[in-house]
Amino acid sequence: LNVLTSLCGFIGILTFVFRGFHTLGRHRWLLAFPFSVLYLSVLLGNSLLIRIIYRVESLHRPMYLLMCTLCVVDILVVTAIIPNMLLGLLFNWDEISLAGCLTQMFFTHFLSSVESTVLLAMALDRYVAICLPLRYAEIIDSSMFLMLLVFTLVRSISIMAALVSLAGSLLFCGSNVIQHSYCDHMALVSLACDSTEKNSTAGLTVIICFVGVDISLIIFSYMNILRVVLQAAPASEDRWKAFHTCGTHLIVMMCFYLMGSVTFLSHNLNIPIPTDANTFMGLLYILFPATVNPVIYGVRTKEIQNGTGSGSDIRP
Repeated sequence: LNVLTSLCGFIGILTFVFRGFHTLGRHRWLLAFPFSVLYLSVLLGNSLLIRIIYRVESLHRPMYLLMCTLCVVDILVVTAIIPNMLLGLLFNWDEISLAGCLTQMFFTHFLSSVESTVLLAMALDRYVAICLPLRYAEIIDSSMFLMLLVFTLVRSISIMAALVSLAGSLLFCGSNVIQHSYCDHMALVSLACDSTEKNSTAGLTVIICFVGVDISLIIFSYMNILRVVLQAAPASEDRWKAFHTCGTHLIVMMCFYLMGSVTFLSHNLNIPIPTDANTFMGLLYILFPATVNPVIYGVRTKEIQNGTGSGSDIRP
């Protein structure tokens, strides 16, 4: 028995159990309905927008292709989390292997990092279109998209692979209960018996590489867009539209970056956030943008409204 115990300690824990929203106890299943509704709205809204952009020839432009990419990423990242979480809420199927946990962690964080890059690309596209209109065709071309693709893959895959590899190299020999609804990086790392200093440093690096760099460039782009629009549009109504559009975009982006950063760094910085609140924020930073992006970038976009209202340029 002692030999078996020592061997298990050496191998470490290979199976984990999710305990998201554990304070609700046996009433956790009630959360399945609102999360199911949100998931279905994400699938429906983003799929509809993808279909519209595909069918309307006039929307086959860089901005709308980026918008379509954002929809695909939103569907994938939500699907990587929500179905498994719903099974846990409804049927208490909460177990996951270490390999499965690391796989979910990689795809969740990888897709979130891709979304960050797409949001940055959309902001820069609008910046060039409004602030440098005469050079738009020269700057925004196929070579630019190829460089963006290579940059996205290299940055996201390399950083997230390193993050997951560091987590996978740890020894887990204590509790196997993950206080979350999916395999968040620090929620898993916090269970390790080894030193997690490298993992904390890697988490900070992720925030710097994505939040620090991307949000700074996004804010720079929108501030310059506002400056140009306000100088060119003295009418109060046009100014209000510019403020409203840019402000709405920035609010959604800030929710994505702020909540993601807080949940990602709560363990690193010892931020005293209740476990269920941290779990909710970890889900909201993924679900909220995926739910509202089709409305913010789709329904409220005049070109898409005009495109869907006209059948002259729709694919058969």
